[in-house]
Amino acid sequence: MAQHPSGIHHLAFMAGDIKKHIAFFSEVMGCPLVALFDMHGVPGGLHAFLRMNDHSYFSIVQLPEVDKIPIQLGVTHAGNGALPSAPGTLQHLAFRADSEADLLAMRDRIRGHGVNVLGPIDHGMCRSIYFAGPDQMTLEVAAPAEPIDPTRWIDPAVLAKAGITPDEAARFKAPAPYEGPSPAPQPAYDPDMPHMAYPKAAYLKMLAVPDEVLTASASFTQPPVGAEAGAP
Repeated sequence: MAQHPSGIHHLAFMAGDIKKHIAFFSEVMGCPLVALFDMHGVPGGLHAFLRMNDHSYFSIVQLPEVDKIPIQLGVTHAGNGALPSAPGTLQHLAFRADSEADLLAMRDRIRGHGVNVLGPIDHGMCRSIYFAGPDQMTLEVAAPAEPIDPTRWIDPAVLAKAGITPDEAARFKAPAPYEGPSPAPQPAYDPDMPHMAYPKAAYLKMLAVPDEVLTASASFTQPPVGAEAGAP
């Protein structure tokens, strides 16, 4: 039984104008729109999914008044792959192309829609192209050039720069399996651990709810369009 992610199911980005994002990622990037519905449990929210393959999707969220929040380079967004943004933000996103031919086909498709593209640039482990998306997104498409060999790509000098000791590096390269109980009990609230941004009192109540109760009360299992209606 796998104890690590097997891939990415979806990446979710906030949009000031969800239609603009859907148009870009469908027409420019070639990802077909496969879902668009009222966001589950979020009043006023819209949620879109565009297909990359049968296992991975690109997701877009639009919430009320988001377009009023300013984009600030160096804080909310990096602007390009060499610039900073606030900790916890996405500095850039790299999509995958299966081959160099596919990478160049993506470059030509994107340029064909009037979007400037830099590259390809060879990084050894991959070859990449770079461009911008809506709302100042910093985007990349990368084609693998070789399997990543940790013995060649983990630089001891950079481990030291990152404050990672040899013992820590050994643990990080071979994460220990989880051998505790299943289902695992909810741990006690620890303010020093990562937490989602809910009002604390409400969050503590949510943490106290048994998993099966939360699943039953918060799940939305049916598509918004009935099977008899079919897709347009």
